[in-house]
Amino acid sequence: MPVPMLDLVAQNVVVKQKVVDGLSGLIDRCSFVLGENVKGLETELADYSGAKYAVGMSSGTDALLVALMALNISHGDEVILPSFTFFATGGVVARMGAKPVFVDIDPVTFNAAPKSIEAAITPRTKAIMPVHLFGQLADMPKIMEIANSKGIPVIEDACQSLGARGWGKSAGQFGQLTGCSFYPTKNLGAFGDAGATLVRDDEALAQKTRRLRVHGMEPVYVHHEVGMNGRLDEFQALVLRAKLPFLEGWHEGRRKNARWYHQRLQSISRDDLQLPLEVVPDGRHIYNQFTVRVKRGRRDEFQAHLKARGIGNSVFYPISLHQQPCFEYLGYKKGSLPETELASEEVLSLPVYPEMTEAQLEEAARAILDFFAGDSRLQNL
Repeated sequence: MPVPMLDLVAQNVVVKQKVVDGLSGLIDRCSFVLGENVKGLETELADYSGAKYAVGMSSGTDALLVALMALNISHGDEVILPSFTFFATGGVVARMGAKPVFVDIDPVTFNAAPKSIEAAITPRTKAIMPVHLFGQLADMPKIMEIANSKGIPVIEDACQSLGARGWGKSAGQFGQLTGCSFYPTKNLGAFGDAGATLVRDDEALAQKTRRLRVHGMEPVYVHHEVGMNGRLDEFQALVLRAKLPFLEGWHEGRRKNARWYHQRLQSISRDDLQLPLEVVPDGRHIYNQFTVRVKRGRRDEFQAHLKARGIGNSVFYPISLHQQPCFEYLGYKKGSLPETELASEEVLSLPVYPEMTEAQLEEAARAILDFFAGDSRLQNL
């Protein structure tokens, strides 16, 4: 039985009729951009995240880009961020003409290590951008302590982690601004590109962010800054509003499947396969990805085995940002960020989407056990 990495059909069924009915209304009203659904979604996202303001954006990338713009990041500035993340985190810094300063990660959480952040600060550091990778918060109390002691603003990258919690707070309640993505593969996914920038509590910063997404314009044809076209479509906002009431249940479905993996795969030595660990105090990992580490240099062999058995999987990320050709000019060498480079060689993500059946979970588990234990040892498992 093939097990896909992600299957959105079952999820979309529960909202399909509401979306179809809503789309008919949009067509009748000819309301397509920044309308009542965008406003409604912004209110609902602010309530859900605990941030005071939410600004709907055209994508998660633009949500991060506008956050940098709102903080006036420009040429000559430095922004500290992990190298082990999706390209957009570093790409938006370079697009502003600023210098991405890549730091190493904690090997357990895959998130930026606070000590690495602190060591990377210079007089040119104008922002710190920690990423809550795969659904678990970075060590925000330590990061905020470092940032606040230096007067450096923090932009949270929560593109994979809306709803993740720790230390009594949620993603979006630590830094001044937070970028969120609603790409279809996220726990809360649109039917195309969509995102949001959360603003923790600064009304002026929220207003500037709203203005920047429409070319810095307020009122019409009066431009205070050179902004961007980051407007969110009404249709995508409609889809997200239909899905948002289900999000907590989907988070818990992923967490349930993660617990199932831990129980079923406990016979495998951690020297061979390291399962993701939840280490954040008072935390909730929402498992946008269930990312394991395959030891002893066997990741590629393991991936080929899963493919042959029809088990979906992905590697996030095989090439870290500091090793990307477009960032060669920054001068990082092999060995510059050892934990990051090792993770890129070992990580692999397994299916964990909430609609997985127990039969699919078992199919995936038996394929994994076959690889690490051998068929002869599985007869009694």
